[in-house]
Amino acid sequence: MNPTHRPAGVPGNPALDGLEEKWSTRWDERGVFAFDRERARTRDDVFSIDTPPLTASGSLHIGHVFSYTHTDTVARFQRMRGKEVFYPIGWDDNGLPTERRVQNHYGVRCDPSLPYEPDFTPPEKPGKRQIPVSRRTFVELCERLTAEDEAEYARVWRRLGLSVDWTRPYRTIAADTRATSQRAFLRDLARDDAYKAEAPTLWDVTYRTAVAQAELEDRDRPGAYHRLAFHRPGGDPVLVDTTRPELLPACVALVAHPDDERYADLVGSTVRSPLFDVEVPVLAHHLATPDKGTGIAMVCTFGDTTDVVWWRELRLATRPVIGWDGRFVPEPPPGVSTDAARTAYARLAGATAHTAREHIVDMLRASGDLLGDPRPVVHAVKFYEKGDRPLEIVTTRQWYLRNGGRDAELRDRLIARGRELTWHPPHMRIRYENWVTGLNGDWLVSRQRFFGVPIPVWYPLDADGRPDHEHPLLPDESALPVDPSSDTPPGYEEEQRGAPGGFAGDPDVMDTWATSSLTPQIAGGLLRDPELFERVFPMDLRPQAHEIIRTWLFSTVVRSHAAHGTLPWRHTAISGWILDPDRKKMSKSAGNVVTPADLLVRYGSDAARYWAASARLGTDTAFDVGQLKIGRRLATKILNVGRFVLGLGEPGPGAAVTAPLDRSLLAALTTVVHEATAAFEDFDHARALERTEQFFWRFCDDYVELVKARAYGDAGESGPGGTGVGGSEAAGRDSALLALRTALDTLLRLFAPFLPFVTEEVWSWWSDGSVHRAPWPGDKGAGDDGPDADESDAGLLATASEVIAAVRKAKSEAHLSMRAEAAYAIVSGPRPALDRFHRIAADVRAAGRIGTVSEEESEGELRVRVELGP
Repeated sequence: MNPTHRPAGVPGNPALDGLEEKWSTRWDERGVFAFDRERARTRDDVFSIDTPPLTASGSLHIGHVFSYTHTDTVARFQRMRGKEVFYPIGWDDNGLPTERRVQNHYGVRCDPSLPYEPDFTPPEKPGKRQIPVSRRTFVELCERLTAEDEAEYARVWRRLGLSVDWTRPYRTIAADTRATSQRAFLRDLARDDAYKAEAPTLWDVTYRTAVAQAELEDRDRPGAYHRLAFHRPGGDPVLVDTTRPELLPACVALVAHPDDERYADLVGSTVRSPLFDVEVPVLAHHLATPDKGTGIAMVCTFGDTTDVVWWRELRLATRPVIGWDGRFVPEPPPGVSTDAARTAYARLAGATAHTAREHIVDMLRASGDLLGDPRPVVHAVKFYEKGDRPLEIVTTRQWYLRNGGRDAELRDRLIARGRELTWHPPHMRIRYENWVTGLNGDWLVSRQRFFGVPIPVWYPLDADGRPDHEHPLLPDESALPVDPSSDTPPGYEEEQRGAPGGFAGDPDVMDTWATSSLTPQIAGGLLRDPELFERVFPMDLRPQAHEIIRTWLFSTVVRSHAAHGTLPWRHTAISGWILDPDRKKMSKSAGNVVTPADLLVRYGSDAARYWAASARLGTDTAFDVGQLKIGRRLATKILNVGRFVLGLGEPGPGAAVTAPLDRSLLAALTTVVHEATAAFEDFDHARALERTEQFFWRFCDDYVELVKARAYGDAGESGPGGTGVGGSEAAGRDSALLALRTALDTLLRLFAPFLPFVTEEVWSWWSDGSVHRAPWPGDKGAGDDGPDADESDAGLLATASEVIAAVRKAKSEAHLSMRAEAAYAIVSGPRPALDRFHRIAADVRAAGRIGTVSEEESEGELRVRVELGP
């Protein structure tokens, strides 16, 4: 930061418009928010923030302004407390949202089988059919578009006034990020925290990629129960209700509850499936639901996650029928062997699940094995959170990281980690614990996508060209990052790629969360700057939204626990959602998003920040233009009161705050400073703003009006100059001027985390440097101890406000100007109240333009009677 900046003086006609461009440029030029490692000599000197990396795959919406403002208020507060704030900006580039945006923007799709075209130029106007391009070309297009998006995001973010360190951006697809992510994966592999397994996998048939448990969401979809008749030798049929009759050729068992007496004699026997005549066992399991349908369930490989549990725990056969494309595979599964069964299956081969269901229902009707008509039902169906079609479960070979889903001891340790973390608000911790205790498997981290961090392994090929997945080939850490699709493993040549006895690269990339879970290590420079990492890790704060506690927060805890044996941060601050006026969550998919760019221009960034900062952590908040208007009014008032106070001139040499009313103001302000400080230390920015704003309006509406005459020096002989100021009108004026300037100085610093532009503007009129590097009020340093006043003075301002309010009310009811004269006022009440009033009576008389003020002792509360006539 350049400390030579000098005061600019009060402008003739100050305005809010243009402050964002003016100050964001100057802050950059002067490095006001740049992290200075020379100041950060030890970890205790630093406050580090694990900034959420923005997904630059479209346009910002007002929800981003909301949550990022919360974090920024904390960063600015800590900087003023004397901490060197490590607050980088991050861009979350890799992942499906970026791929989808690139496909739509350029009209292309990735085909890894195609060769690289170095001179490929996408069409100016994409057609209806997407052009296939090589993986390398597709990745280059992803990088091009994200760079454009990030530049636009940065422009809006600078206008909002985020005090991030723009000299330290990080990207989740950059070379050092890929190296950090790949090294973490290799070390997980060395610890046996990473492993590869072939298993049933939740699969999105549109994007043809595996999906992790954390990426699921249930959506209500219409369906129908179909009652099918299974056959047992020489007995009545066994009736089974199912919503997925098309999976009948994949049936491997029927399951009933062990306590269900209806099927007690059937358990342990076998039945034959309709149409396909496959013999399947009837077994007992506690997950069967006696009161659902007929009480006995058809187990298929695989219809849903319960099928997977039954398949695993009951050691059932595997008869997969749905391929990676969501269509029925050409050949029937094992067991479907009779001519009639194979003929029936032939009608399904190549069909989607929907079409296959229609064919199966027709065949079951014809065979008499469908009893009655299908019964409509609405039920929850699992979707990939970014997908449009129901998930299927297919058997694939995938990479996993251990997360406690299959290890009770690790699960307990991760729950304990969550309890070490300080949560703001505290009740959010239960969401973390509910997620951890509800895990049913390890973290699936491989994805069948293109724009991401490659899995850094190769596989040796045997003499027949088959990969040996049990003995992967690994790179040296010094060679990272690597791309197995184009780089060769140690000891091999490119000519051996895909050849018997050669090698094959793992084609998959990591789940975006597998990289984002390392943001403390990436932003902190674990690989590129170990010394910096030691100064910022574990970080102080992780801010984020509550819906990604199960993904980003939990996964970061998992990685830090495994690699460092510690939490990645000390505190987490959880923001709520932004709701539209109908109290529905704002989201791009719902089409109810408000974009911030126009609002920032129309109302000003300080107004938008005011609206955001008025909401407490963890609280869902409706977007309200009315709050923006209030915020702009507040910013305008700060501008105007600053101009007024500074326009009064400076107090004389040796001035002191001696007048009772002035001392009362500073005593009340000291209380506000303590309350705002305590609120910020508890990450309650909304409380800090609320207390500061309440005092500010009282300062403007009451105190400024009460001391205006004395501050101008025109109170006259009978004015307040002789009351409590040693009989000197000059001393009374100096006391008012010094109190006004002290209050303005303190209020600017209290407001600075919330309204950075207007506070910097007013500060620049009379003070050196930046308000955002000034000490927080009340903190020792730079000769500043904060406002100083005796606590015994604290009640005087309240008394003065009460009396002047009564005078104003009398004038208002008489439809008179506030500048109209009042003949006299009689203040009555108990002696202690009158004694307080007596100390500030002269200021009240001058402010209210009252001819005579008298006091009468009485019982009860303080009362004021005003006579307006002569």
